[in-house]
Amino acid sequence: MDSTVSPPRAQPRDRRLARAVARALRRPELGALSATIFVFLVFGLTAGDSGLFSVLGITNFLQVSAQLGILATAVALLMIGGEFDLSLGSMIGFAGIVIGLCTVQFGLPMSLSIAVAFGFAILVGAANGLLVMRTGLPSFIVTLAGYFVLRGLSLAVTRTITGRTQIPYITKGTTETEMVWLFGGKFATGLFRWLGQMGAIPLRADGLPIVQGLPMSILWWVVLTAAATWILARTRFGNWIFAVGGDLQAARSMGVPVARVKILLFIGTACAATLFATIQVLESGSADTLRGTQKEFEAVIAAVIGGNLLTGGYGSAIGAMFGALVFGTVEMGIFYTGIDSDWFMVFLGLMVLLAVLFNNYVRRKATEAR
Repeated sequence: MDSTVSPPRAQPRDRRLARAVARALRRPELGALSATIFVFLVFGLTAGDSGLFSVLGITNFLQVSAQLGILATAVALLMIGGEFDLSLGSMIGFAGIVIGLCTVQFGLPMSLSIAVAFGFAILVGAANGLLVMRTGLPSFIVTLAGYFVLRGLSLAVTRTITGRTQIPYITKGTTETEMVWLFGGKFATGLFRWLGQMGAIPLRADGLPIVQGLPMSILWWVVLTAAATWILARTRFGNWIFAVGGDLQAARSMGVPVARVKILLFIGTACAATLFATIQVLESGSADTLRGTQKEFEAVIAAVIGGNLLTGGYGSAIGAMFGALVFGTVEMGIFYTGIDSDWFMVFLGLMVLLAVLFNNYVRRKATEAR
């Protein structure tokens, strides 16, 4: 009788689990999702009765996240393509001033003023992309120059024409209510009215629900994230973005139109900044030359927390969405809990460092698992 025992075969279920784990490790969203869960757990324990997770509190941190997420989505695509745009924050202030001057000073219709602002955004983005490709200079340097040029133009032109740095009453008396609603209004108002009538959410003294709808910026955020995710996952242009960010010379040898891809990505970040500016202008009814200050860094932070590597060729728009959600939740969570806001900057610095370390670890493990 043979006493040898055959070694046990690996179970198919174990192999499937190992493959599933390997696939999960390759996803750039993993770190951002973990950070989102962690942040929600922390504030769930420390700010549970502060109102952060009430209907009003959730709306507030979603609005903050959405506005940053609009920028982070475009920045994520650009970072995957291997570039940076430090002129993003100045473009926000510049676009808002263009809308304000065209509407208030030159008497243009609101829709035409917004179109002019997006026209300037396309020109600025194209100029950034062309300079990067033609000169061979790092995008950090080219867009840093754009940062100062746009901020200086906003200040100089506005002061020359109006004598001040702010333009108020932009939406006052406008007849283009649909345009104001599209960028600065609220959606799902009927749903919130019904929830108030059913007693699911609190009512104000005048009988209206405490939250009468969600800001349109949230809808823009979701739509742009979905569109960017589809581009990256389902289109040839998405493959080109990963290619030019991963290995520029290899992308050229494969026939990828590198210059076209990068110019379009720079145009995308400039247009995202203009969309952000349009939302701010139509929500507040005013423009300010200093708006957008440091937003370029906040967008990069959200993208990095979302798993997008600074070296390019790796990342996702969904990860950037989670990164923006972490940012907005922490910013409003600190406000609701009454913690000194100075600690918010400390948190952001630590989150960036931890995100980069975690992303490097995940990529190394994913490479080993192949």
